Amino acid sequence: MTAELVRGQNHPLDRTRVEIRVTAGAAVMAGVALGDEQGRLAGAEAVAHPGAPRRTGIEVPRQAAAEHRIAVDLDALPGAVHRVSVLLALPTGIGAPTAFGTSSAPSVTVTGLDGTGIARYTVTGLGAESAVVAVELYRRQGAWKVRAVGQGYADGLTAMLRDQGLPQAAELAAEIEDAISRGQARAVPSPAPVAASRSERPAAGPAAADRPAPAHPPASDGPAPSGTGPGTGTGTEIGTGPGTGAETGPDADGASPAPTPDPVGGGRVDYRHPKRRSTPAAAGPAPTAPATVSPGSPETPAGPPQPVAGDAAGWSMEERLYNQVWGMFEDLARSVAAYRSASGFAESRLEQELDQALSDPRNRLGTAADAARATARDKHAALVAQARAALDRDLAQLAAESAVVEPALPPAFARWDNPVWQGYHVPLERPMALRLGDLHLPEVLDLRIPMLVRLPLERGLWIDSGPDAYALSAGHDPGRDIARRELGSALTDGPPDEAELRRLAMETAVAIAARLLAIHPAGDFAVQVIDPGGTAAPALAPLVESGALSAAPVPGPQGVTSVLETLTRRVELVQMAVRHRAADSLPPDLDPADQLLIVHDFPHGFDDRALTRLRYLADEGPAVGVHLMMVADRARTRDYGPVLDPLWRSLLRITPVPDAHLADPWVGHAWTYEPSLVPKGSQVVRQVLSRVTAARRAT
Repeated sequence: MTAELVRGQNHPLDRTRVEIRVTAGAAVMAGVALGDEQGRLAGAEAVAHPGAPRRTGIEVPRQAAAEHRIAVDLDALPGAVHRVSVLLALPTGIGAPTAFGTSSAPSVTVTGLDGTGIARYTVTGLGAESAVVAVELYRRQGAWKVRAVGQGYADGLTAMLRDQGLPQAAELAAEIEDAISRGQARAVPSPAPVAASRSERPAAGPAAADRPAPAHPPASDGPAPSGTGPGTGTGTEIGTGPGTGAETGPDADGASPAPTPDPVGGGRVDYRHPKRRSTPAAAGPAPTAPATVSPGSPETPAGPPQPVAGDAAGWSMEERLYNQVWGMFEDLARSVAAYRSASGFAESRLEQELDQALSDPRNRLGTAADAARATARDKHAALVAQARAALDRDLAQLAAESAVVEPALPPAFARWDNPVWQGYHVPLERPMALRLGDLHLPEVLDLRIPMLVRLPLERGLWIDSGPDAYALSAGHDPGRDIARRELGSALTDGPPDEAELRRLAMETAVAIAARLLAIHPAGDFAVQVIDPGGTAAPALAPLVESGALSAAPVPGPQGVTSVLETLTRRVELVQMAVRHRAADSLPPDLDPADQLLIVHDFPHGFDDRALTRLRYLADEGPAVGVHLMMVADRARTRDYGPVLDPLWRSLLRITPVPDAHLADPWVGHAWTYEPSLVPKGSQVVRQVLSRVTAARRAT
């Protein structure tokens, strides 16, 4: 819950890496002053501003805008810094308002890296002031707090800087104004010229360009059920789930509408995501992964630059890689949409030309008709070949980028066969996202885009173990063959039977649970399992044998009741503590770790009371760290009628086998989802879980 501050009020910070989000009714300059215990500045180098946007532990936007995001790493600040003051000023000479009182009051929100609000302050009561110290983060006895300041200055930026203790305030104010007026600090360099059909595509506006790309998923929290409902095998949309905070499309800034493809497929597609940069802009060097290029990639001195891992907006490498992965997703969607549109145009043109050539009955027979048909078909083939050539060029660039990005991914984003797991260490901080699997399109089966969802999970997961999960059973599917080779024949030849689907579904659940345990700090995450029939024991073996799961789940209704009662009590107690700000009053036997509840063989062992508790956990649990993962066949719950429909609709449906059931609302592609399973015979999960358990015991 975000604390609403009034002027002079303070609020404790429970983390040291935060974002400061600024919204205003007009374009404003945002800066940061770093002061000592008395608030004095060491000099102009203690101010981060558009002309010098980076200081140690601080990154501010590079231009004036109505919205800003300021990145702050309090642990990275010099030891002499005790105050971090957020400065806002109206720029001059660009037709903007000259006083804050002429537009809506600016608002400043301090959030975590995951977007969770900590404190918000709306700077009310401003009139003729054109500059204001909005809030300050200050250190007291080793702990950091945020205070609402709201000190305005009618004499503008110079007066505010002078009041901060800078003798050269006028010179620094002039430098800042000059940087803004000359546009020296764009966050994203101007893109290279592209074909006309691409250059007309809308780009991100100023508000999007001057801040790190927002972390959002396929988009903010992954696929969400559409109107067709779960269980149909189709119709699940990417990035439209309730409560995720995501807009309807992969780009939360509205910069990614459906493309306007070149109908003849001849235009060169600009593969770059709007938020990408030619030079990574974040603290720390880029990883040293080799910039390899796949065979056939058109790399020439005049061609596109070699891809670099982390070449996206963001102030941390993790955020840059996250945004780059989503840029690859959007680029692939854009390129395939252009190809499909061009192919459709070629088909319609072929029909029109054939109809026109044969509209005269005298030309329907003989050599004239044959020549007309041949000419129309040759034109059609040329158009399709031209479109495919353009697609292949873009796919080659994306394949080269994937070859560089995949080895550089951190464990939370990496496949189980990534070498990063061999050097795994229990992390000290929570990650921003989780890899649930891979996405691909039929035009390019060997190019996989990681499916990343934000953490903490705001929606539960449903792993479909019913026959409907195997939508590719009819006919030959090359994508399934590729998956089978990569998984070491974990998928048997032919459609899997119900028992095999249930086994694969539970193995998928265990792989996701193991990843969640591995990417959280020791003791910050725990797993509980409901298995009334006791049939999940083989799949749960890595969790039980490593000690990540303290004991095998108790079978029968008593096991269901015991686990649900424990988690329901936890949700209720934490909700009350949050509501009354009494976290210290929680009982000592309450496990503070986030909980993942895996429900297997649902609804076996569930009575009406248990169903009510399960729905309560699905609705209320995510907000207080209790997350639900169902491994179930929806068809087996038909006896309950519409009672359980809200439960299924609230969950993100994934499948234990490749299935084309995810739809992005951006261009409407049906994406094939493929789970991230452990290669057959690999012991990586057991090794990782053993290290997690050892670290938890040591803690």
